[in-house]
Amino acid sequence: MDIFTSMHEHEQLVFCNDPDSGLKAIIAIHNTTLGPALGGCRMMPYQSFDAALEDVLRLSKGMTYKCAAADVDFGGGKSVIIGDPVKDKSPALFRAFGQFVESLKGRFYTGTDMGTAPEDFVHSKKETNCIVGIPKEYGGSGDSSIPTALGVIYSLRAVNRRLWGRDYLDGKTIAVQGLGKVGSKVAEMLLKEGASLYVTDISKNAVHSFLESCKEFSGSVKAVSGQDIYSVPADIFVPCALGGIINDHTIEVLKAKAVAGSANNQLLYARHGEVLWERGILYAPDYIVNAGGLIQVADELYGPNNDRVLKKTQGIYNSLLEVFENSERDSICTAKAADMYCEKKIQSGKNRSSFFSHYKRPKWDIHI
Repeated sequence: MDIFTSMHEHEQLVFCNDPDSGLKAIIAIHNTTLGPALGGCRMMPYQSFDAALEDVLRLSKGMTYKCAAADVDFGGGKSVIIGDPVKDKSPALFRAFGQFVESLKGRFYTGTDMGTAPEDFVHSKKETNCIVGIPKEYGGSGDSSIPTALGVIYSLRAVNRRLWGRDYLDGKTIAVQGLGKVGSKVAEMLLKEGASLYVTDISKNAVHSFLESCKEFSGSVKAVSGQDIYSVPADIFVPCALGGIINDHTIEVLKAKAVAGSANNQLLYARHGEVLWERGILYAPDYIVNAGGLIQVADELYGPNNDRVLKKTQGIYNSLLEVFENSERDSICTAKAADMYCEKKIQSGKNRSSFFSHYKRPKWDIHI
């Protein structure tokens, strides 16, 4: 593979290899116009190097747009560790990863993502201060799934406002795909708002646990099998699991009038945003919807402040309404309208004096 061709507009790729710990990782920095790159570290047993490279390049570009949309002073980056998160984790591996992050001298900040946990990065933080999303007991901001879930709720209210003229979701039927850390919180909040749910998860235990925890709302929840979630008669489809789930097959059977969820990269291909628009299905771009967690970890570098995070997360509502209005005004799909919204912010950043000349890197005198 021609690495430079595959990089497209990415600024930097770092290949990390530490034979002693078994670390094999890739760090991708997409764009630092708005500030140092920020993005999580994913750990997966990728089938090939090319698969890992494609994933980290795609995800890091998405982080540039997410940071721009969330109006945080960071650019886009991402990292992936090639390995089985069940069998291959070790303190030594995450310390080695921290050393590679430190070698970038503040150009890249990272933390937990799919396959990793906040506790893993306690070890990385012994080697670098460029770690976010660590547990509260180690000076971090704690569980980022809470603001992520709140961001989804604000997004659903924006969708409801756009389609039905009101914010609150009582009386709506909503299909939630994925009952993990974010999806389960979103589903619980929706039930408390008076919505009815269809839910599914690849883990039967996750479904069972959720149903057990929401017995008081049992009449408002129905569990369905995996593929059936697309064709249930719901008002809004809320994907909170894997990406690529909006594709030629699922769009054909989708009955919902809108799609808004926390899963990353929901559109299998960019053209699927056009297809949703042509079919009259309102799509809330995922990197705006799921920005709550990003807002929290970015804010953590200035000292954890829950009230500040929640106030900024509420801004997701207005950002989405602006994207919807731009889509209608310009007669373009919402996915394209969102990209243009972010690209405008990035372009304006190029006209400012260098962020690096003003940015004061947080100082911790004692490593954990």
